[in-house]
Amino acid sequence: MKSPPEAILGSLLGAAAGDALGLPYEGMSGKRVRAFGEVRHRFLSGRGMFSDDTEHTLMLAAAMHAHRGDVVAFQSGFARKLRWWLLGFPAGVGMSTAMAILRLWLGFPPSRSGVRSAGNGAAMRSAIVGVFWANDEAKRREFALAACRVTHTDPRAEESALLVAEASALAARHASVEEVVACLSAMIFSDEMRTCFEALEAGLAAERSVLDFAGKIGCERGVSGFAPSTVAVALFAWLRHRGQFEAALRSVIECGGDTDTVAAITGGICGAEAGENGIPQAWLADICDWPRSITHIRGIAEAVAGESKLMPRVFWPSVLLRNLVFLAVVLLHGFRRLLPPY
Repeated sequence: MKSPPEAILGSLLGAAAGDALGLPYEGMSGKRVRAFGEVRHRFLSGRGMFSDDTEHTLMLAAAMHAHRGDVVAFQSGFARKLRWWLLGFPAGVGMSTAMAILRLWLGFPPSRSGVRSAGNGAAMRSAIVGVFWANDEAKRREFALAACRVTHTDPRAEESALLVAEASALAARHASVEEVVACLSAMIFSDEMRTCFEALEAGLAAERSVLDFAGKIGCERGVSGFAPSTVAVALFAWLRHRGQFEAALRSVIECGGDTDTVAAITGGICGAEAGENGIPQAWLADICDWPRSITHIRGIAEAVAGESKLMPRVFWPSVLLRNLVFLAVVLLHGFRRLLPPY
């Protein structure tokens, strides 16, 4: 049985909204983020743009659409998209992901291109895998691991990617909190994630804030690029603010750190449950990216859900132009951060 189209669209839009909202705050401490006041689009004159979190999610969705039943072809298709993506000179690509893509260009097969890293790169794009295979546990695990191993081979990165995929599948099925906690807990094998999950269960029982929970797991200065910590904060925010998309995303961004990624993961999971109607419309309307626009994302969602036979494509030279503009804005933000919050 296929996932409902609204879950697929909601997850893609939710991840994009979280990514765009969190991007201008990336690398800031939670204290500095909160000093700016209300979380809103601040990247480009009150508008938002996407980072690699959204771009990878969309490439993964397109690869799943093209190779629905063949995990080897899916992995190769995703790897091919990553190779060409890097040639567009994207700003802010993670070191582990860049190294893995360079290995692909050097001739390593996708099954052996990944590097041993427990960074966020695999987890940030895994929500759509869970939504797509929400009703097939075996495929969900197989495809999530295949996508992860193109760039990351550390068992903790694999564990984190699997947890995100599982959480988004449970969100799409509107599983109870008790079912979610039981299912996710049974999947954990690393000491780091086990420690985080014990704190998660205790935090939910005590109704702690997301900020307080982040401090309990060592992220008091900001959510790091370490996948177990990032995924734990995203999961806690989803369960702590169940059915409250806006509150969940604001809470993870206010923690500081890798804000675009933790918000993209949170948005991908929450969006699978809330659908487009649960996402503040202003957060979508104020995204001004191109050529991967909100309209482009809708087209991908329709194709993935089987509502359209056409998968939207982008004109590659336009990506180069967009990335130059994006880089210029990123540099302006770097200079802006030398000044006090306004």
